[in-house]
Amino acid sequence: MPTTDCQNCPLRNREIFNAMTAEELTFTQGFKTGELVVDPGTTILLEGSNSPQIYTVLKGMGTRYTTLENGRRQVINFVFPGDFIGLQASLMGEMKHSVDATTSMTLCVFRRSETFRLFEQNPARAYDLTWISAVEEHFLGETIASLGQRDASQRIAWALVRIYLRLRAVGLEVGNTVPLAYRQQDLADALGLSLVHTNKRLKALRDAGLSEWQNGVLTIMDLKALADLALVDIEKPEHRPLI
Repeated sequence: MPTTDCQNCPLRNREIFNAMTAEELTFTQGFKTGELVVDPGTTILLEGSNSPQIYTVLKGMGTRYTTLENGRRQVINFVFPGDFIGLQASLMGEMKHSVDATTSMTLCVFRRSETFRLFEQNPARAYDLTWISAVEEHFLGETIASLGQRDASQRIAWALVRIYLRLRAVGLEVGNTVPLAYRQQDLADALGLSLVHTNKRLKALRDAGLSEWQNGVLTIMDLKALADLALVDIEKPEHRPLI
């Protein structure tokens, strides 16, 4: 199967991503070694491993999680098109969490061994990697703040608003719906809630005419009201680099 040329990347011209110069495009194309297509349920990166490859998500969705001592999976956050995964292994020697494909995924593949060449030869692109890493930490911090300062309904509303705006920004919105192929248990784990409580709060949001999440599709009926409940402003997702 032919790979996507960076010049023709379907994500590159989305407003959420920073514009790239011709030189950056050429460098990124040289950094890319190919593409990988994986089925739902495939483990892309394994906790404790030092995978020789790092990836940008071109299509599909995944889940970041860690495995607890009792064997239970704890979801950390979700992976969407445009996200860069595996950087942790490049900088820390091994992955501190795993990444599984939730849907079929297409991934742009890069050699981990080339990461330091990136820092040596293209400081602007290296800065982009640093920015991506910092934003991931910021999201985790924001999640922790949400756990401490929002009640269950507000946490779920916050997550749905964030996810909806992110997926809309990469062109996955049709009408007022976006695909969301996760389980309620995944959302419950990420937000520190029980599955029963999450199910009840989702039903309450549906009954209130704010949102509905069924059969892998998230529908937002009243984005402003949902954002008000979540205690957040409706803003375009922050511009971000695309590797």
